[in-house]
Amino acid sequence: MTGARPCAAEQRGPRERGGGGRGSGGSCAAAAGGMSGARGAGRALAALLLAASVLSAALLAPGGSPTPDVDKKRHVELKMDQALLLIHNELPGTNLTVYWNYDCCYQCLLQVLVRASRGGKPGKPSVAAVAVGTQHVSILRLNDTVEDKELCRLEYKFGEFGNYSLLVKHTPDGASEAACDLVVNEKPVDSDLPVTVAFLVGLALVIAVSFLKFLWSLEDFNNWISKAINSRETDRLINSELGSPSRAGDPQPEAWRPSAAPLRLRCLDTFRGMALTIMVFVNYGGGRYWYFKHSSWNGLTVADLVFPWFVFIMGSSIFLSMTSTLQRGCSKFRLLGKIAWRSFLLLCIGIVVVNPNYCLGPLSWEEARIPGVLQRLGVTYFVVAVLELLFFKPVPESCASERSCFSLLDVVSSWPQWLVIMALEGIWLALTFFLPVPGCPTGYLGPGGIGDLGKYPNCTGGAAGYIDRLLLGDHHIYQHPSSAVLYHTDVAYDPEGILGTINSIVMAFLGVQAGKILLYYKDRTKDILVRFTAWCCLLGLISVALTKASENEGFIPVNKNLWSISYVTTLSAFAFFILLVLYPVVDVHGLWTGTPFFYPGMNSILVYVGHEAFENYFPFQWRLGDSQSHKEHLVQNLVATALWVLIAYILYKKKVFWKI
Repeated sequence: MTGARPCAAEQRGPRERGGGGRGSGGSCAAAAGGMSGARGAGRALAALLLAASVLSAALLAPGGSPTPDVDKKRHVELKMDQALLLIHNELPGTNLTVYWNYDCCYQCLLQVLVRASRGGKPGKPSVAAVAVGTQHVSILRLNDTVEDKELCRLEYKFGEFGNYSLLVKHTPDGASEAACDLVVNEKPVDSDLPVTVAFLVGLALVIAVSFLKFLWSLEDFNNWISKAINSRETDRLINSELGSPSRAGDPQPEAWRPSAAPLRLRCLDTFRGMALTIMVFVNYGGGRYWYFKHSSWNGLTVADLVFPWFVFIMGSSIFLSMTSTLQRGCSKFRLLGKIAWRSFLLLCIGIVVVNPNYCLGPLSWEEARIPGVLQRLGVTYFVVAVLELLFFKPVPESCASERSCFSLLDVVSSWPQWLVIMALEGIWLALTFFLPVPGCPTGYLGPGGIGDLGKYPNCTGGAAGYIDRLLLGDHHIYQHPSSAVLYHTDVAYDPEGILGTINSIVMAFLGVQAGKILLYYKDRTKDILVRFTAWCCLLGLISVALTKASENEGFIPVNKNLWSISYVTTLSAFAFFILLVLYPVVDVHGLWTGTPFFYPGMNSILVYVGHEAFENYFPFQWRLGDSQSHKEHLVQNLVATALWVLIAYILYKKKVFWKI
């Protein structure tokens, strides 16, 4: 999630066990032994391939940050995502001021990059060395320092650790005052190679495991494996004289089967685990790649996807769990107490997680952050769960067992909840676009800082930021917003603030609708998939209309910091699409068990809190040989993420779950 821990940002989202006795020489026991060995081999192969992916990323990725000789001469130390640019000024009598910024910085003021003194004698230009960013396309503008007149302008995508020269000289024909030519002195490294290698080897892992499962499904191959394993087992028992039969109840590896728990859908746990695994990876740094970090303002990156999906799945689980609990005879009043207690625990745990005193020293109550990821989940959970509890209606028997269910009953039966949700969204729109904000234009949705040509430097987030600063105070909200990276904002802004919570409630309620579809049309796969498709298309069209299919020019851009309504509809459309794929694959046909994402999905609170609390501890973090190397950060972050998946797997096997 966005900056749950300021210090980390400164440094850089039970099933039953099978068991049975094993007779001496029994065919069933032999088959079980063979399958056990086969699955053991499959796990070993998976572990080897995972290690190979990390090792391949380490070996095939570019090495440490190269430092050309000219860097040392010019005293320019290149860091990650930077290149060296040498400004050769051959204009006698003209001092140059070079302005720079990324082209993705929307309506931003160009910033002074470097000043180059006037050129000397012909053939002896003055040279100014400077580091430029390589994450996006750069805009360079060269001005005459005295007259402040533009001499030339160019756009170029620099490569990491590349060495470039910008030659500024008079044009031979005298048609213009100056000509600018960019020359590559030393080629950059391919900084995306570690990600590519890790992806390809991970893909090979999936293919290898799938092929292995296919082989196990072949009877002849399975019998051959079973005989080979049993033959070796017999020799081992004779040689070691340890041939005692296993006891009944010894745990056996479990094959896929639909969950025995009522209303528990494996696809939801898999989806939750996918979102949580990506969240752990991006929170740990994501290899320090920009696309694994949160967007500076408008737009989407990988890091922006996971938290809304978590909220969406929470909404689906609310309805399924509530229905099951009430069917077991629990009173609404008692369930309301459970809802309130769980929300309170989420708030308390969240405040502890976002205020890590071991990293920042003793906690000061005057600067304790109040909003956060778990805090928003707690508030969202409380509102949506209470809303569903107040207007709860049992699932009609006709929907559960027959085909006479009205096609829109899952929506129409929730009309009171929809009215409340529409009212909440109306409040968000009214506050966002009509609340007067001192010193800012009404309805402002921009990042402030140097955005919008620097007209509104202290207006970050418009009404959303103003409400947080007014009600919570500047020192109780997030101090390192992602907008500071690109837009150089100075004011505090919290992406998990008060106003955005309204739209997270909307997102969770859309998840409730997904849960109702799964329950109202249970065992009717076609009806479920048709409704998932319809919701996906409807929400996608709403997003297109709100954004005008653009990043910055729409009525309401997709914005994670604001949790804009277009952000909610877009991510909800993606969520319905993912369920459209996962439900038939995981729950209907059993083509995939959800491994390995299923395991963290079953223990989501523990994995989230644990990865936040132990982020700075070994083996999740260690001292890197080259802190400016993407490959070393990527290896570290992949290992840390894999460890949490492994921890979740071990806890699942031991039936240890943290539920609040």
